[in-house]
Amino acid sequence: MDKLFDFKYFKGDLFGGITAGVVALPLALAFGVSSGLGPSAGLYGAIFVSFFASLFGGTNTQISGPTAPMTAVSMVVIAGIVATFDGDVTKALPAILTVFLLAGLIQIGLGFIGLGKYIKYIPYPVVSGFMTAIGVIILITQILPSVGYYPKEDKEFVSQFKPQAEEVILDNILKDEVGENVLKLENFRKTIEKGEDISQEQILKESKALAGKASSGVLGSIKVLPKALQNINWLEVLLALGTIVIIYGFKRITTKVPSTLVALLVMSGAAIGFDLNYIPIEEIPSGLPIPDLRIFTDFRFNSISPFIFTALTLALLGAIDSLLTSVVADNMTKTKHKPNKELIGQGIGNTIGAIFGGIPGAGATIRTVVNINAGGKTRLSGMIAGVLLLVVLLALGPIASQIPAAVLAGILITVGIGVMDYKGLKAIPYMPKTEVFILIVVLVLSSVWNLVYAVGIGLILASIMFMKKIGDSTSRRSDVKSLSEEKAWSDELDFPEELKEKVYIKHIKGPLFFGSTSDFQQIIKQIPDTASTVIIRMGVMQYIDQSGLYALEDAIFDLVGQNKTVLLVDVLKQPRYLLEQIDIIPDLVPKNQIFDTFDECTDWIKKNVKDKEQQ
Repeated sequence: MDKLFDFKYFKGDLFGGITAGVVALPLALAFGVSSGLGPSAGLYGAIFVSFFASLFGGTNTQISGPTAPMTAVSMVVIAGIVATFDGDVTKALPAILTVFLLAGLIQIGLGFIGLGKYIKYIPYPVVSGFMTAIGVIILITQILPSVGYYPKEDKEFVSQFKPQAEEVILDNILKDEVGENVLKLENFRKTIEKGEDISQEQILKESKALAGKASSGVLGSIKVLPKALQNINWLEVLLALGTIVIIYGFKRITTKVPSTLVALLVMSGAAIGFDLNYIPIEEIPSGLPIPDLRIFTDFRFNSISPFIFTALTLALLGAIDSLLTSVVADNMTKTKHKPNKELIGQGIGNTIGAIFGGIPGAGATIRTVVNINAGGKTRLSGMIAGVLLLVVLLALGPIASQIPAAVLAGILITVGIGVMDYKGLKAIPYMPKTEVFILIVVLVLSSVWNLVYAVGIGLILASIMFMKKIGDSTSRRSDVKSLSEEKAWSDELDFPEELKEKVYIKHIKGPLFFGSTSDFQQIIKQIPDTASTVIIRMGVMQYIDQSGLYALEDAIFDLVGQNKTVLLVDVLKQPRYLLEQIDIIPDLVPKNQIFDTFDECTDWIKKNVKDKEQQ
């Protein structure tokens, strides 16, 4: 039953939505700052994703918005695109938002093609390694703001990049003029003039962009950590530590009031009230959010083409994040979500959020649980949470702009600690070595290299190892032996003794696919020349792929070429269809040599094999 406007539950939805919105506020601001687009981007993302994902989604009680995994991948997108625009976030913003928009559209497409039910097949070690890496990334990258060190504001650090900045600026001038044919026409005259006109402001701006790039991410943060420790701002440290202590300490008193909100209000109130000389977050624009139409007017495919795979990853990650939360909501409410509809709702939310300048989001487990516990029953609760955040933006934007950056850093540190998969880490001593290897590869590569590629590599490794395991298992169970050597199946016990050395049976005990074809081909070669007849039993071979099909064709072709008679028993629907499509049946194996049961096959052998021997 669709409970979207069932006002019987309005009171519960109102309390649930308000409570979830209150919980979402500090996290939205923190995720926005962490992403690199500022607190307003986090707030816009929370408003639009929460409202529209609830309106169009398939989970009644789900609360959506920016989450740690989605923000971590967004950081990769933002940092990469900003770097291509010489560190200018304003110029890079249309391309960034276009990637977010594309991710939303992909999610809508995934929902329409019914991919929601397949998300559950993502291997756990990949998810575990990724989530733990998210925690590591957040923890390490938040060390710098929590000690009050900002590399782009450190004059000594920035000055190291001035020679490189001049090279970059000159290189850009040369590239521009090659495109304009100026080099050819005027013999470097304009190039020299432009080179002489480079101002110190240009060099400083480019130096700051290079400094920011060099200190970004886990490796960048670790590289500048010694310099940060030499320039500790103890006020910022105290604000961050105070936030962390309140978040964990207040939970021991009560969980009815969100401890992150308490920490935000107490620490910000103290900093503002005592007029402390702290570092505030970026200013949050007042007024209604305005669509950024440059997404469409300034669209350049070459500026986003390197990030199409990243957009796909964002879409898949948001789908996984949301559907896992949907399962949690189902367990709590004893309902059943609609996975494909949920993907469409998340996609619409992220698409609209991108148009208004918000970072992408997904279903948020903690906020969803809070909503349910506060009485939320229908999708109206998520819409109310989005409206509440919009009211906060309009009414309290100027006040929110005074929040200390270190307070949000402290909030993010607790998020980083909480998002790690401790269950998966504790199980490492007992997990199969292959799964431990996948988890560690994804964890390390995600942390120090690239989240997107790490997940792709993890999925490829998991697939290869799974295929090898299935191939080995199929091979072990499907070895070719004579009837006297192999443990006979029950219907083979009465097989004529005098024919056991003349007839070999091949049991295919599972799917024949590209992971098992090599072993299959080796097994076929083991059949001795003395065998005149080979029976291939296919009753438990439910599936054959193209590789398996051609391997089977080659094997039968070789056997027929050796004047051996090939008999097929109990060929199931899918394999038979393909065998007929490439004419294995009837060109290599006539229909009178295909049997539904082994007993029928035995009767044929008693008549034909004996006759052949007597001849």
